Amino acid sequence: MRAGEMMAREVRLAHPEQSIAEAARMMAEIDAGILPVADGDRLVGMITDRDIAIRAVARGKNSTTPIGEVMSREVKYCFEDDDIEDVAQNMCDIQVRRLPVLNHDKRLVGILSLADIAQQGDGGAVSLAMSGIVEPGGQHNQKTDGRT
Repeated sequence: MRAGEMMAREVRLAHPEQSIAEAARMMAEIDAGILPVADGDRLVGMITDRDIAIRAVARGKNSTTPIGEVMSREVKYCFEDDDIEDVAQNMCDIQVRRLPVLNHDKRLVGILSLADIAQQGDGGAVSLAMSGIVEPGGQHNQKTDGRT
């Protein structure tokens, strides 16, 4: 199976100039812990509930802080025609539960989560991804700011 067959197609986007309070409200509305951040038609980052908690609130920033100040700028992604086993291995390697899905023009077309993979009944891919995700560390380790 391909990533594009399993992904969620309806994706809310945030803008780097929006506040972290707006990002949190959007996350609450769609019951998600992550939002892609776009400037025009280009994906420029990702903002997570963890980014807001660790990079903003824990550092004393206020709710009007722009998303661009705390978002993760290094975006990990997959392509819509990538094989799901390869995507799961990538999720394992980079320790993430969700990936933006791009077309070959590098335009966002969806988000793929472990839940999406599990709902399609691919337990092997989920187990593969989880084997790396549960390891301590990764880009959202609290001891680093996650930027490279």
